[in-house]
Amino acid sequence: MSFRLSLLFFVLTNCLSSQENSVEWEPGHIFKIEDFLGSKTAINEDIEKVFVQSGVMLDFAFQMSNVEFMFTKNFNSKVGCTFQKDAAVIMAPDSTTAQRLISLVEFDFDLSELYARKIRKELYENKKTFSDATFFQPYFDKMIKERNEISSRVYSETDFGNKEAVLEREHEVVKKELNQFSYFCKECKPDKNKDKSN
Repeated sequence: MSFRLSLLFFVLTNCLSSQENSVEWEPGHIFKIEDFLGSKTAINEDIEKVFVQSGVMLDFAFQMSNVEFMFTKNFNSKVGCTFQKDAAVIMAPDSTTAQRLISLVEFDFDLSELYARKIRKELYENKKTFSDATFFQPYFDKMIKERNEISSRVYSETDFGNKEAVLEREHEVVKKELNQFSYFCKECKPDKNKDKSN
């Protein structure tokens, strides 16, 4: 009995510490430099080359019986968009440059949630009763590739966040598109009657 309680306490504390490290996407999330817990994070005037690693992660995970899987169409809750603090790194010579990089990560976080929603939509529209567990892979791969291309383009076109007006414009486009995919938020149930052209 005491072994089980100890094990339960160990599992709970591990879950709590991993939850503290992981930030689930939410609208308008604002990051601080303290959120970037990667070991190489530094603001130091000796830094000549700026560096950012967003720590943003998209994942798809589910555990269910074959029967459950057969009759499940809404996988919204199974597709996650999170910010992993210990994987996030910023290296900058000063706080102004660091803040520009943080704005870039905020864009990337919203962009990733947009693509999480697009993945959820693809899964919802393409899951058939007799689909096997690998049906999602082409949709997931396609959306991740598209997301990465946009992210790379914006990082380049904004000169790593230095062109603030360009970044702001790109971010607004993503925010508007997020609203267009509102039925595919993680907690949402897609509207069966809603036009699929969305």
